[in-house]
Amino acid sequence: MVEDPQLHKPLRPKDGTAGIERPRALADSIPEQAEPLLALASRHVVSSRQFDRATLEQLFRLSAQYESTPALMHLPLQGKILISAFYEPSTRTRLSFESAWHRLGGDIMSITDAKSTGMAKGESIQDIAEMFNNYGDVIVLRNNEDRAIYDMLDSLRIPIVNAGNGIDEHPTQALADLYTIFKWRPDLLDRDLPADQRIRVGIIGVPNRMRTVRSLLLLLARFPEAVDEVVLFTDEDSPFDPGQREELEDFGLHLRVARDLDGELPGLDVIYINAIAWVGDGYEELGTDLKLSTQSPLKPGSIILHPLARGEELSTDLDPTPHNWYFAQARGAVFVRMALLTCMVRRVSEVMDTP
Repeated sequence: MVEDPQLHKPLRPKDGTAGIERPRALADSIPEQAEPLLALASRHVVSSRQFDRATLEQLFRLSAQYESTPALMHLPLQGKILISAFYEPSTRTRLSFESAWHRLGGDIMSITDAKSTGMAKGESIQDIAEMFNNYGDVIVLRNNEDRAIYDMLDSLRIPIVNAGNGIDEHPTQALADLYTIFKWRPDLLDRDLPADQRIRVGIIGVPNRMRTVRSLLLLLARFPEAVDEVVLFTDEDSPFDPGQREELEDFGLHLRVARDLDGELPGLDVIYINAIAWVGDGYEELGTDLKLSTQSPLKPGSIILHPLARGEELSTDLDPTPHNWYFAQARGAVFVRMALLTCMVRRVSEVMDTP
C-alpha cells in the first residue's frame, strides 16, 4: 500500500478565532445590562418561548465576549458537574455542550444510550430525575419523546436544558442560529432599522415537524424589526401546527410559503436549510428535492445556515464560498452554550465580570 501524501502535509492552524472582529463588533453594539440575565439563574431552559428580546441580546453579548477573548476567560464553573444525557444520536450538540462546560472549568458525566440507564428496566422518567438531583448541578437532555423533558420538571431541583425533544423544540440550536445572524450583521439589532436594511430569510424546512425550524421561528419573532419577510420552502400541504403561524404573526413576523426555491433565492439574504426530522427512534428526510449548490442563484453577500448534519440538500461545493456560514454557526454554538450555562449556574454578578 502506498503511503498517503497527506501524511507529510503540515496541519493548517485552527480557525477558531477567524473573523474575530465579528463577535467583537456584536459585543460592542450591545450595552451591558445584568438584569435580563437574572431570569436565567437556577431556571430550566426548555423552550424558545422563555426568551425575551432583552435576555437574548445580553446572552449574545456574553457569547461574543467568550468568543473574542478566549485567552482571558476565567473558569466560572470549576467544581460544578454537568450531566450530559443524550438518549438520541448526536455529534455536534453533545460535543458542543461538553466542550462549553469543559472550557468553563466544570466536570461532566455522560450518558449516551438510554439502554445503559434504569429506563431499560422500566424506571420512570420522574424517578430518573430524582436521581439526577443528587449527582450533578445541571442536566442537558436530548430525548426523542416530546413530553419526556416536561414530565421531569416537577421532580427536578437542578436546572435542565432541552437539547432536542422529539419534533418539538431545540432552543439552544436556535440561539446559535440567531447569534450567527447577528454576528454577520450587528446592525440588525437596531430597533429603528430602516425598512430597506431589513433582511429576507428563507427557511427550507417544515416548522411543525422540525424542532430546529420551530425554535428558530420563535426567536426570529422576537426581532420583527430586523426581518422584512420569512419565506418557508416546503412541499408539505400543511407545514404549521394549529395556531403556530398565528402565534408568530402576532409577534409581527411576516410569513409566506413558497415552492419555487430558485425563483426566490436571488432576493434572500439568509437561507436556513434542514432536511431531517426526528420521529420516535429514527428520522425522516423531508424536502430532499430542495437543494443548494454553487449552481443555485444565490444573492451576492447572502449567507447559508444549516444545523448539521447535512445530506445531499447542501452541496459541499459551497464550503469554500463566502455563503458558507454553517461552519461558523456550529463553532459559535459552543460560546452561546457557554453563556447560557454560566448564567443558569452562576450568579449574574459573577457572570458580568467576564472579560
